[in-house]
Amino acid sequence: MLNFPHCLSLSMLCLNCLELNAYLFIIIHQYRIWVGGDFMKAELIKKEKHTSSPKRKFKLKMPGAFAILFILTILAVLATWMIPAGSYSKLSYEDHSLKVENPQGKVETHKATQQELDKMGVKIDINQFTSGAINKPVSIPNTYERLDQHPAKLTDITSSMVNGTIEAADIMVFILILGGLIGVVQASGAFESGLLALTQKTKGREFLLIFFVSILMVLGGTLCGIEEEAVAFYPILVPIFIAMGYDSIVCVGAIFLASSMGSTFSTINPFSVVIASNAAGTTFAEGLYWRVAGCIIGAMFVIGYLYWYCKKIKKNPEASYSYEDKDTFNQQWSVMEHDNQQQTFTTRKKLILLLFVIPFPVMVWGVMSQGWWFPTMASAFLIFTIIIMFLAATGPKGLGEQGVVDEFVKGASSLVGVSLIIGLARGINLVLNNGRISDTILHFSSSLVENIQGPLFVIALLFIFFFLGFIIPSSSGLAVLAMPIFAPLADTVGIPRYTIVTAYQFGQYAMLFLAPTGLVMATLQMLNMRYSHWFRFVWPVVVFVLVFGGGMLVTQVLLH
Repeated sequence: MLNFPHCLSLSMLCLNCLELNAYLFIIIHQYRIWVGGDFMKAELIKKEKHTSSPKRKFKLKMPGAFAILFILTILAVLATWMIPAGSYSKLSYEDHSLKVENPQGKVETHKATQQELDKMGVKIDINQFTSGAINKPVSIPNTYERLDQHPAKLTDITSSMVNGTIEAADIMVFILILGGLIGVVQASGAFESGLLALTQKTKGREFLLIFFVSILMVLGGTLCGIEEEAVAFYPILVPIFIAMGYDSIVCVGAIFLASSMGSTFSTINPFSVVIASNAAGTTFAEGLYWRVAGCIIGAMFVIGYLYWYCKKIKKNPEASYSYEDKDTFNQQWSVMEHDNQQQTFTTRKKLILLLFVIPFPVMVWGVMSQGWWFPTMASAFLIFTIIIMFLAATGPKGLGEQGVVDEFVKGASSLVGVSLIIGLARGINLVLNNGRISDTILHFSSSLVENIQGPLFVIALLFIFFFLGFIIPSSSGLAVLAMPIFAPLADTVGIPRYTIVTAYQFGQYAMLFLAPTGLVMATLQMLNMRYSHWFRFVWPVVVFVLVFGGGMLVTQVLLH
């Protein structure tokens, strides 16, 4: 029998053994965790790589509007170093006489007669100059001369931005006044109350508004070339579209895209087809039926495309091309408070909304019949803004004098970025013009099609104008520069001159849906939309214009 000391010794031994076993167990367990953990970690990493690799898709990330225009400005400066300088002689009508400025800058004066125009090879009726229908210098055919290189300096990158902004001061002031007007109306609560009433009445029929807006924009584009002026319609329509459940793409599509489609198939637009026809030595009435038919089909395509897209995002909001920026967009433009408290739609608010809406049809009337431009439009909008500020400031729940001023400033500041975008885009054109490479590109383009015949000739012109639309985004500017050069080529290949005008319209406007040098960037900046999102939506429209327009041009040539 074991005595107590022996038992104690044995117990201590057992305890030591148990302790040792415990230590061994812990060590082995930890080893398993370390080894197994590393193994499991490695397996997990492999698994993650295996499972996540399909999700790693290449995603095109476009820079913002300012970055894109800055890059294009640098490229324009570089182009003035690489592309030879040259110029056509320019013809203008001043002081009842014709003035010709040669590429060296020397000016000659001639009598304002048809005989003088014929001697110069300018196949344009003298009445187009004397009546003021053509009020910009036009290029004289066969007068192109190479000039000494006039490369831009590095300092021109910033100076062109400044000068372009100064040049765009008229439209910038208009946009700032518009922004101030929006701020005051929104602060008054009139927007929210009016939208609550509108959404209740239009529930289930939301696309009808898109339909009517698109039709009006197409008509505005084809009749009077409403494009830059369409900027004014965003503040009144975008909050409505948001309240109906649509995204930023729909807003731009119903306003900018529809108006541009109307301008693409301009019927009597004085800023494109009329001035282009005059510069080409023909009349806008020639080819009118073709353009009317094209405008109808173009409008049907745009509305059908918008209907498809609206139905798609209504069914699944995440299918929106700009879904990732939805919250930012709604925060910027939505006027709904989402607090379930419906504000009373008072008489004062109704009057404010009425005064807010009135300037837009007044602007359209002024542009179409009175020849208004941005300074006059800005003045008209300012009149209504002052009246609205008075109504919003006074009354029992008024904002007060300082309140409406602060809201005006806040609203104007929200559109400063849009204004600067327009100025930067114009700065790019200034670099190209000052470098004297625009005419070189024009001359090179005309030489490409000199020896081409028939339908191939007009298709080549279509794509030439598509390219030139990037360099010269102004419709009237490209018309007076290019039409006198390309129109005579139509005579040599037996094609009517109105076909050249039509090719100019289709080609340039197909590019203006995309060109950062045009109005696109200002529109996207205004709605805080990425260029990549817009490109994804609009490229089928560009393809439609080029394919359908090309088909119309070939048909015109074959039937002639």
